[in-house]
Amino acid sequence: RGKVVCHLCRERKINLSSDYGTTYTKLNLMPGTTIIVTNFYICPMNKRKVILVSSTINEHDQMLFISTDEGSSFQRQSLAFTVETLLFHPKEEDKLLAYSKEAKLYVSTDLGRKWTLLQERVSKDHVFWSVSGVDVDPDLVHMEMQDTSGGFLYVTCLIQNCSDKMVTAQFLGKIDRNSLSVQDEYIFVKSCLSFFLLLQDVQIVSTDENQVFLALQEWYQTDTYNLYQSDPQGVYYSLVLENVRSTKQPEESVLTDILEVRGVKGVFLANQKVDGKVTTLITYNKGRDWEPLNPPTNDMNGKPVNCKPPECQLHLHLRWADNPYVSGTVHTKDSAPGLIMGAGNIGSQLVEYKEEMYITSDCGRTWRQVFEEEHHILYLDHGGVIVAIKDTSIPLKVLKFSIDEGWTWSTHSFTNTSVFVDGLLSEPGDETLVMTVFGHISYRSDWELVKVDFRQSFPRQCTEADYDSWKLTDLQGEKCIMGQERSYRKRKESALCIKGKSYTSALMSKPCQLLSFIYELSMQCVCLFAPSDYGFERAQSLKAEGDRCFADFWHDPDAPPDDCHLGHTYESSTGYRKVMSDLCEGGVNKQQSSKQHTCPMLPPRGLQLGIKGQMLAVSPGDDITFIVHQEQGDTSSTKYQVDLGDGVRAIYQNLTVTDEPIQHRYERLGVYRVTVKAENPAGHDQATLYIQVTDPLQEVHLEVVPIARRNQEVNLSAVVLPTEANFTVFYWWIGGSLQPTLTLDSSLIVRFPETGEVSVTVQASNGRSMVQDTRVVRVFDHFQVIPLSFSKNLDRLNPNIPEWREDVGQVVTRILAKLTGIPQDSLVTMVKPGLPTTADLYLLPPEDTQTTRKVLVDKRIFSIRQALNENNISFIVRGGLQVLVSLADSNAGLHSGGGPGVWALAVILLLSLLASGAFVLYKFKRKLPGRNVYAQMHNEKEQEMTSPVNHSNHSGVVLSINSRELHSYLTS
Repeated sequence: RGKVVCHLCRERKINLSSDYGTTYTKLNLMPGTTIIVTNFYICPMNKRKVILVSSTINEHDQMLFISTDEGSSFQRQSLAFTVETLLFHPKEEDKLLAYSKEAKLYVSTDLGRKWTLLQERVSKDHVFWSVSGVDVDPDLVHMEMQDTSGGFLYVTCLIQNCSDKMVTAQFLGKIDRNSLSVQDEYIFVKSCLSFFLLLQDVQIVSTDENQVFLALQEWYQTDTYNLYQSDPQGVYYSLVLENVRSTKQPEESVLTDILEVRGVKGVFLANQKVDGKVTTLITYNKGRDWEPLNPPTNDMNGKPVNCKPPECQLHLHLRWADNPYVSGTVHTKDSAPGLIMGAGNIGSQLVEYKEEMYITSDCGRTWRQVFEEEHHILYLDHGGVIVAIKDTSIPLKVLKFSIDEGWTWSTHSFTNTSVFVDGLLSEPGDETLVMTVFGHISYRSDWELVKVDFRQSFPRQCTEADYDSWKLTDLQGEKCIMGQERSYRKRKESALCIKGKSYTSALMSKPCQLLSFIYELSMQCVCLFAPSDYGFERAQSLKAEGDRCFADFWHDPDAPPDDCHLGHTYESSTGYRKVMSDLCEGGVNKQQSSKQHTCPMLPPRGLQLGIKGQMLAVSPGDDITFIVHQEQGDTSSTKYQVDLGDGVRAIYQNLTVTDEPIQHRYERLGVYRVTVKAENPAGHDQATLYIQVTDPLQEVHLEVVPIARRNQEVNLSAVVLPTEANFTVFYWWIGGSLQPTLTLDSSLIVRFPETGEVSVTVQASNGRSMVQDTRVVRVFDHFQVIPLSFSKNLDRLNPNIPEWREDVGQVVTRILAKLTGIPQDSLVTMVKPGLPTTADLYLLPPEDTQTTRKVLVDKRIFSIRQALNENNISFIVRGGLQVLVSLADSNAGLHSGGGPGVWALAVILLLSLLASGAFVLYKFKRKLPGRNVYAQMHNEKEQEMTSPVNHSNHSGVVLSINSRELHSYLTS
């Protein structure tokens, strides 16, 4: 229609042309408001419907602009979310999926005017509409989503109801992230199964004609992949080409050097890397036979080329372009069959820096050199005009074009001022003869758009008399390819006419007439058989006389297939398999064997038991759906005995055939052993699954001495809530180590070899959740430890939890520092777990280590002992109860830092909390999830914890400590 939409990326604005790019009008979507257009989408079913994804300049307001008249007018629609991508329905033009930056998926059934949330935690670019002719319901959506445990699932749902309870898990177990792909009738996911442990990567090459091409990187490969071909179901694969070169791209993506030639089915180009050499191969029969490309006989100047096979061939770079508006190194098109143009070189191997341009108009049988440097290519009018612009970093003003499939070339100056070319555009559709060159004069300038119109070069439309026909042949001249002879239209070189919309490239296709005598001796028209069937390998080239396929050592060709049912018959495989798209008739059927077998009753084998989502750790009351799968066996006569481990048992018939779900719910904590036994008259098999029913972990507290001596044993202890948590794994991270220590025990003995501060982190995981806590341990060569005790009345207020002990220790440290004048940084009080309530006072070495250490330590110890012996260290708890702090043994000497047993024996098993009504420290009001609150207000006036005046003759200190001074996080 002549409509051209130009998206100016620098300004994020849209310009519209209705005359094939001669003039442009800037769309003013909201007068007076600056609008940033981030993307635009055109409906594939109705090109008149266009949606612009936009926002205000501060990205505060998100909106869509919707047009149903090719952009002549737009309707604004505000959004409550930020659109990252839109996906039109392939068959229903008003239905849309929207993926947001928050990983949420929305649906609209009225062209984006109203939106409904479908699901959260969805993987970007791994959402697909239903496939027409395959999925029954057109409103089905395939998606990859993350479950609550962090794993990824392949699920489907209908857009009318896609809640968590309505999604259906289509794959038994978790899948790899960003692995879901839906192509034609095939669905692909990657999963960490034992088979794939030998594979590093999988890439889908093609799914045409009911067959899958896969490129697999196996365990021994680094920069190559092997190419495999599937059976119609995409289940069994045979090797068709080894060592296809691969290249790692930025962002960890990988490109394999294999290209499907568009326009002619079954033709592929591939670069094979063997012993460091890269050579280009071509196949005309979908991978059965691969051959090198014939070099051109003359160069672009008509001089003979000294390049004789097999030592010298033509090699092509098979790279995709990073820029979507330019061609890759090889260009083909569906509407131009047989026309291939690419960059490469002639020689014994592909050379990276050589990018001469070559062209073929007979699908790779013969080649011609056209340029000495790489060019970007654009086909117009079904290949009737080929446009080429040099791939260079310097500005240009000239392009080249050919109207005779590259035999001759003309130049055209498309602008008076040289521009840096950014890309080539043509109107959607193959019949156009109008193109646009866009670029910029300088890197700071706006874009320049130049229209190039070739219509004046062709005065009329083509008629049937303007066409010749050409037959597809392979490199040996064989016309019977894939069991058929194919003819195509080709415009005569002398015909200056437009092919236009009515042009069709295919002229005729007919099955080959096969000879009925022996296959091996007939080199004429023959049925095409794949290199080998599943479980077989070919010993040598299939074209060699006496070729044979041999069964692999692990494969029994006489074994019955999995779908062999009692009473039916099957034939043994000969190792040959007819290529899926081969349409030959008659001839010898090498696939069949004279061996006929009766299907026996097969015992159950490969019985598998799983649950949807593979959440083997669940919470009490969760709904669980068990899935049973059986790889082999006569299911019609098989009984399945199911034991769910909690006393519930059942017997099923044809369980894996009817897909009847086994649903259950566990109410109590514990581990349940679930078993399924399959049995028929031929034998039995059994599968077992262990289900952990546990509550999610709420928190973990790391108990460790704050001060430790270098190279002394230190006990790390983790306290997990809830205390009933079972099957907990502990990850211990010491210092800056990136390799944790794993234990099933909640404690660990370590040594710190260096002085200084050491960060210690523990993570606790039980399959349902993971929590962590971190402490810092200060490591010294020398320090002193003074054992402390408290009044017996504190024991009944001791809830025996870490926070309470930390708070009491900080109170004691602050009082001692205030009373003795010792810097608070030199004192650390550690209240020990358990009863009776005791503590250790750590006296750290002074900063001035050059001074006589013993004199300084003695002075500080004397001050501390004096304050403790004179009963000056005390504090008041709830109800006015005074707690006195004293030496644990007034006659005992102090401990040298880090003596054996000082702390290791102090950490004991935690006692259960006291009765919920027990009195606790009144002032501390911190509320902790999952445990009793030990600060009770009772609407009373907030009090202060104080050290009372000592009314004896000794000089006393009154210390008022507000709870807000204890911790910044102590809040009501």
